[in-house]
Amino acid sequence: MAKNEDLKTNGVFPTGEKNEAYAQYFIGQSYLQKLVSSEDNIDFGVSNVTFEPGCRNDWHIHHNGFQILLVTGGEGWYQEWGKPAQLLKKGDVVVIKEGVKHWHGATKDSWFSHVAITKGNSEWLEKVTDEDYNKLSD
Repeated sequence: MAKNEDLKTNGVFPTGEKNEAYAQYFIGQSYLQKLVSSEDNIDFGVSNVTFEPGCRNDWHIHHNGFQILLVTGGEGWYQEWGKPAQLLKKGDVVVIKEGVKHWHGATKDSWFSHVAITKGNSEWLEKVTDEDYNKLSD
């Protein structure tokens, strides 16, 4: 059994549905639950993103804005281009400024969940290779 599997049904926020809309930008299965509706007339998104063990998104850059990650459970990784990966746990906060190439996702053996507050648009880039991901030590 994977660590923190209770996030699948008992996280801080609902897990949501399988993240089919962005599946092409992920390796593995993620789930997405929007927490703020576009009807609220704000110019940024707020969503709960839950990752199964080993799931991660592709390298990407946020343009015309930023992203803030509020880790609500499990264990995951955050890495900026050219820097070592950071292990993330519940309570960690990551502020990603405009134009910073990065990725984030679960560790190999744990579910991972964060609230993503995102302004602007995302430019999706290359995959995080299995070779690079497998070099990370939990």
